[in-house]
Amino acid sequence: MKEYLSKIPPEVMNIARTLHEAGFEAYLIGGCVRDLLLHKKPKDWDITTNAKPENIAALFPNTFYENTYGTVGVVTEEEGTDPSLKVVEVTPYRLEAKYSDNRRPDEVVFSDKLEDDLKRRDFTVNAIALDPFKGQVIDLFKGQDDLKARVLKTVGDPDARFAEDALRILRAIRLTCELDFVIEPKTEKALADNAHLLQNISKERIRDEFSRIIMSHNPQEGLELARKYGVLRFISPELESAIGIEQGGIHKYDVWEHLIRSAQHAADKGWSLEVRLAALFHDIGKPPTRRAGVKNDKWSFYGHEVVGARMAKKILTDLKFPQKTVEKVVKLIRWHMFFSDTETITHSAVRRLIANVGQENIWDLMSIRAADRIGTGRPKESPYRLRKYHAMIDEVMSDPVSVGMLKIDGQKIMEATGSTPGPHIGYILHALLEEVIEDPKKNTHEYLENRSKQLLTLPEKELKALGEKGKETKEQEENKKIDGIRKKHWVE
Repeated sequence: MKEYLSKIPPEVMNIARTLHEAGFEAYLIGGCVRDLLLHKKPKDWDITTNAKPENIAALFPNTFYENTYGTVGVVTEEEGTDPSLKVVEVTPYRLEAKYSDNRRPDEVVFSDKLEDDLKRRDFTVNAIALDPFKGQVIDLFKGQDDLKARVLKTVGDPDARFAEDALRILRAIRLTCELDFVIEPKTEKALADNAHLLQNISKERIRDEFSRIIMSHNPQEGLELARKYGVLRFISPELESAIGIEQGGIHKYDVWEHLIRSAQHAADKGWSLEVRLAALFHDIGKPPTRRAGVKNDKWSFYGHEVVGARMAKKILTDLKFPQKTVEKVVKLIRWHMFFSDTETITHSAVRRLIANVGQENIWDLMSIRAADRIGTGRPKESPYRLRKYHAMIDEVMSDPVSVGMLKIDGQKIMEATGSTPGPHIGYILHALLEEVIEDPKKNTHEYLENRSKQLLTLPEKELKALGEKGKETKEQEENKKIDGIRKKHWVE
């Protein structure tokens, strides 16, 4: 194990060394040891010790202690510290008595023995301790064997472990997704038998595990396991209602499988939590809106995007997601059924869509459409019409060369020159535009105002010729930009 010692950050080693030099034991524990053994980079670092909270706090200049479990947060001060190492949690060895509420121990007793701390842990792969100085591994429950076999197993009796803290049921599913493990049979049976205990767990804690499942590389598997073990109803009973809802038409799968496959595609692409949530819930309004179809359609789902947006808002709000997250996901679901027939769609319709969803969300909306398509069972994420739609969005959102880019407008020209409305104002604007295209430095209010006065003195025929030339230059520049955009998206 000594080869792993070099991977321990100096911030963590300094804390362990301070404890050790003060006469206390200090071991790395939990997920960080598990990840080191799996050759993964740990996301969090935890230390366990026989020092009591008051001993720990006295050894470090900057700590906080706000819980009943004895965990002390040690704030590191090294310059350039990785944000994930700003706070390292140091927890005394402890014993935990009866759990009356399936959430927290009725009593916490600090211990002097590492063994006591290890046997209260949830899974064998998380009950491995590492001496950061000697490289010695303390593995009382054969967690290393389970790591090699890629098996998730509880420490001791699985029913007892899940009864202590029912959130471990969701954590087991999450770890299975993150680590590509399988759950051993006794632990698996206990998951299903104790799933009802999740009713005692706060929505915030459920949300955190659910989010980590969604952000894993295999959310489809996690959601399927949640369904299999009867856990799904504690995340979203609305998702459970999508199981077995046939769609027909272009859809190869029922609503449930369509949604989890869409979420999986979003994960495969590495998209954000908001996009993954929107992919998962984008058709959640289909079960309540399903009606018998007409002609060749077996079923219709009119208005499912509107109903689904309302349902998603309730689901995510109940799970205590931040308001900003809820608003974005709801917006993506509400507008995911945008009309995309590029043979008849207009740029003005694309502009309206952007106005509805927001420029900051438009590309995420296109990602939802791609995930939706893959979720139907079709192999291609971006057929020609979606690529064309991407190009049209680029064309609308880019800043094409136009009189709108000038630092002056028709009203200001009339105010500066004392002129009245008429075609000559348009000629002046286009003549000014041509000058700015040639020399962008001229695009100042002062220059354009003075130049407008000069242009107004020209004969109307000459002014019109300058305006027409400017308009022609504008069209050429716009066409060049649009051609570039369309080539980027492989469309015409």
